[in-house]
Amino acid sequence: MSRLIRLTKGYDIKIKGAPVGKLDSSFSAKTFSVKPVDFHGLSPIPKLFVSEQTEVKAGDPLFYDKSDERIHYCSPVSGEVVAIHRAEKRAIDEVVILADSDIRYRTWEPADPNTLTREAIIERMLESGAWLFLRQRPYNVVASPDEAPKAIFISGFDSSPLAPDMAMVMEGKEEAFQTGIRILSKLTSGKIHLSLSARQRPPKVFDTVQGVEIHWFDGPHPTGNVGVQIHHIDPVNKGEVVWHIHPEDVANLATLFTKGIYSPERTVAVAGPMVSKPHYVKTLQGACIEGLVSNNLISDHVRCISGNVLTGRTVASNGHLGFFDHLVTVIEEGDHAELLGWLFPSYARPTRSMAYWAYANEAPDGYAVTTSMHGEERAFVMSGQYEQVLPMDIYPVHLLKAIMARDFDLMEGLGIYEVTEEDFALCEFVCTSKIDVQEILREGLDYMRSQN
Repeated sequence: MSRLIRLTKGYDIKIKGAPVGKLDSSFSAKTFSVKPVDFHGLSPIPKLFVSEQTEVKAGDPLFYDKSDERIHYCSPVSGEVVAIHRAEKRAIDEVVILADSDIRYRTWEPADPNTLTREAIIERMLESGAWLFLRQRPYNVVASPDEAPKAIFISGFDSSPLAPDMAMVMEGKEEAFQTGIRILSKLTSGKIHLSLSARQRPPKVFDTVQGVEIHWFDGPHPTGNVGVQIHHIDPVNKGEVVWHIHPEDVANLATLFTKGIYSPERTVAVAGPMVSKPHYVKTLQGACIEGLVSNNLISDHVRCISGNVLTGRTVASNGHLGFFDHLVTVIEEGDHAELLGWLFPSYARPTRSMAYWAYANEAPDGYAVTTSMHGEERAFVMSGQYEQVLPMDIYPVHLLKAIMARDFDLMEGLGIYEVTEEDFALCEFVCTSKIDVQEILREGLDYMRSQN
């Protein structure tokens, strides 16, 4: 049984440099890293298992959160820990591993998930690092093993700018994905919801999958966000918990039990207007992006982003992929001033404002966007802009101002448990006031979590 959910609010940002071509399986990164900043709620100074020059295998623990010692953050490859980068107050930025040419694995006994108890599955996932695949709403943090989710959600498509094609990401993973679904079914007494796009043919991997309830979504971005899908399928109320997981990590989860190894595969798209040859590569979580962008850029005056342009993080050209990211976006640095740019017709760029000619003249192949904000922070006023791009029954400006006022009851009443930063990313894009919407929302989520 499936149903179609049509959404009209939102906006598809068309950007040049969409990934094309076949999957390149020959790419090999020299270094990999795990970054505490990728995991909301993790202490900035977790407890380290390793030091520099420590030899590790894939699946060996690197550090754990002091608030829950059971959840291990593990190495995706074997090799030597060559650097532990620290920031202010000795907070850990990342743990870097120089990878072996042939990966050695910490192993577990292969097992049929159908014969395992929920407790046994959780224990192996916690030990191996695979538990990190599961994220929890509310708060968008690593799932708590002590919680019983009312449902698990999987978004089978990504609507964000330059997002990789899910058919490419999931190619050849039919059996592993089905096994992963059986594993997830042991973790919840509720349903497993799989959302698909009605605007494109879904990947073959989802054609015959069993044990899930399928939902079809039709609409612009952020329709592909799992938070929007949760809101329209089974909203999160106070005291409730749901989990969500990326489709590729469902398949990775199967590998842990069928082969007994931790192998967090990542199919990554390298895209953007400053990439000379946008393409796909197969690698592992936390790979160094230097080999992806080196000799593949139109200019050196660029910004590399791990993730999409709305929610991704800036990384150096020799930096590392974020834990949950399947995209490297490269765009031009917009650090040059435009003479009377607000008055005269400017270069073509995505916009929701009817004051610009580009509003009615969309570029069919996408825009060559830059990092320019086209203005600076102004008074935070009610404009109705946010509501046009947020397909949720929430008053976004009221919620953000309640967060700024630290009004606990009002934040609850306005639906903070249902949202996270990516759901409000388009609000930040269209904001005339240039408010850091995502930063404010994260502060509110952290505050609510500290009070509960």
